Amino acid sequence: MSLLLPIVIIVAGLVLLVVGAEAMVRGASSLAKKMSISEIAIALTVVAFGTSAPELVISTFAAGDGQHEIVFGDVIGSNMANMLLILGVAGLIYPLSVQKNTVWKEIPFLLLATLVVFLLVNDSWGGADAANLLSRTDGLVLLGFLAIFLIYTFGISKIELADQYDVATYSYWASALMIVGGLAALFFGGRFTVNGAVDIATQLGVSKKLIACTIIAGGTSLPELATSAIAAYRKRCDIAVGTVVGSCILNLLMVLGVSGLVYPVAYSSSFNVDSLALIAATVVLFLTMFTGKKRKLDRWEAVLLIMGYVAYVGYLLHRR
Repeated sequence: MSLLLPIVIIVAGLVLLVVGAEAMVRGASSLAKKMSISEIAIALTVVAFGTSAPELVISTFAAGDGQHEIVFGDVIGSNMANMLLILGVAGLIYPLSVQKNTVWKEIPFLLLATLVVFLLVNDSWGGADAANLLSRTDGLVLLGFLAIFLIYTFGISKIELADQYDVATYSYWASALMIVGGLAALFFGGRFTVNGAVDIATQLGVSKKLIACTIIAGGTSLPELATSAIAAYRKRCDIAVGTVVGSCILNLLMVLGVSGLVYPVAYSSSFNVDSLALIAATVVLFLTMFTGKKRKLDRWEAVLLIMGYVAYVGYLLHRR
């Protein structure tokens, strides 16, 4: 019975995170459209930020509480779920055609962001006495790369694309209420999720890293899963792929950047295997653009991605 309460708390927290992110995205998108901001710009910024908001809130709380395994576990686990599981599911629903810019700019930028994070946190390679740490300076570096990505995003938002993100409009008061309510739900959802995860790990005698890479990462990836699956069903491939790639980039640069800037986060070298797996997953995603039909994620490739995610979770459970 003692384990039931933290399970209920973490489920409630994840529900609040998903609901809060959705409400915030709807309200912010409505305001942006009323201000005549293009729909593709909304999709690449507001929506991508909304899908990464759960990871941002959880990582900030976890960093403040000294739960550093949860910070890196959530980001790495979420990105693994995004690239392997979510794109795999979306590709099974409908083969995903990918824009040339995504293949040659956005996916390589994601790989660059992953490599930069990996190098920044492995300080011990630079000296025997150095401790692995995501410092405030590292956070500023990541936020600098984020600024570059946002400038690029606003640049391509001027290009007319066939697939655009549908934006419902509401009154200014309703939009503001959605934003405020969404932020409140994110706040309490993040606090509940971190507390529940720590309690579950403690009672089960497993690492917080395992809980963060699986349960929390899976829960915080629900917005991306819903967005990409629906977009694939509607044959809107740009949104399906763009949401995942954009969210992965924001997880690495915004979530870790803000977390490191506010609370320097200790990095365990045990995450190096997971980081290398994330680098490998990004490379595999890039290579799928050239196997089978060019610049398309075919169904058989989607199956391989899902199998890769199952193998990763199996590795996590084996290592515990």
